[in-house]
Amino acid sequence: MTVNAAAGGTVTTRCLIADDQAMVREGFAAVLAAQPGLLVVGQAADGADAVSQTRQLNPDVVLMDVRMPVMDGLQATRQILRAPGSPQRPRVLMLTTFDLDDYVYEALRAGASGFLLKDATAAELVHAVRVVAAGDALLAPSVTRRLIADFARQPRSEPPFPATLSVLTHRETEVLQLIARGLSNAEISDSLVIAEQTTKTHIGRILAKLNLRDRAQAVVLAYETGLVTPGGSGPARTNPGTGSYQ
Repeated sequence: MTVNAAAGGTVTTRCLIADDQAMVREGFAAVLAAQPGLLVVGQAADGADAVSQTRQLNPDVVLMDVRMPVMDGLQATRQILRAPGSPQRPRVLMLTTFDLDDYVYEALRAGASGFLLKDATAAELVHAVRVVAAGDALLAPSVTRRLIADFARQPRSEPPFPATLSVLTHRETEVLQLIARGLSNAEISDSLVIAEQTTKTHIGRILAKLNLRDRAQAVVLAYETGLVTPGGSGPARTNPGTGSYQ
């Protein structure tokens, strides 16, 4: 993000829109350009162009269509977020028709920070860009349900409690489990009877300890490691390092 000193320190979020449909690009660009603090720095018609423009323009947020010619949005996202020596990797917000796209899990693993339906309202579009630009993840309950369903279709034996998660405290492990269940900060706070600011602090520590970019990566890690299992609602698993549980 850039700070405009002339405008009293206003933070500007630089956005790049990648979609093979010109009308979608132009419509999104018009909505974002009309908002204070949002600047559209480029538009790309395919994934390869999105990768090239990202390297040239250094946007803060890339709105990335999943299905595009030349290079699809998943491959483009991987290239953008895994570029060696990149001073600042942007947040990627996937544009999807959802009911037709079966790429939720793959997109999260690629590093996407969230999903936005292509028929979203102007208000939803602006909100989504601001959320991911602030470093949070945009995971609607419907997206979380799809993620859980993807894992449910792949029966697996229960793995041992991952050593990766042993760095978490008892409370942090609880918070991670609730994040993976799709709960918002307010819902986590209500469930654990703690202040919402305390929940935010726990989430920040979880991300730092596990070297995760955002909430989306935390959800993926929780399911990949078996900390949370699809449909699981019974007794929690114990973290042998801290006594933490699911």
